[in-house]
Amino acid sequence: MTVKTRIIRIGNSQGVRIPKPLLEQSGITDEVELEIEDNKIIIHAADDPRRGWEDAFLAMAQHGDDTLLDPELPDSDWDHEEWQW
Repeated sequence: MTVKTRIIRIGNSQGVRIPKPLLEQSGITDEVELEIEDNKIIIHAADDPRRGWEDAFLAMAQHGDDTLLDPELPDSDWDHEEWQW
């Protein structure tokens, strides 16, 4: 779908109104990232940096890979006398 629109003033910046049908078709609902490529502005949904973490953690737990790497250290006097919980 191609739609022609105009660049508009938004405060001290400029912007483009994106028609609702285009947004619905794209699935973009919130934050976006902009890129320049071959003289074109590309708008796409911002990546979720933690996308897939839940599935990865579940897979780790199923394979027993979710254990601590460092052994637990015994409490020291400092832990009881100096540290405030």
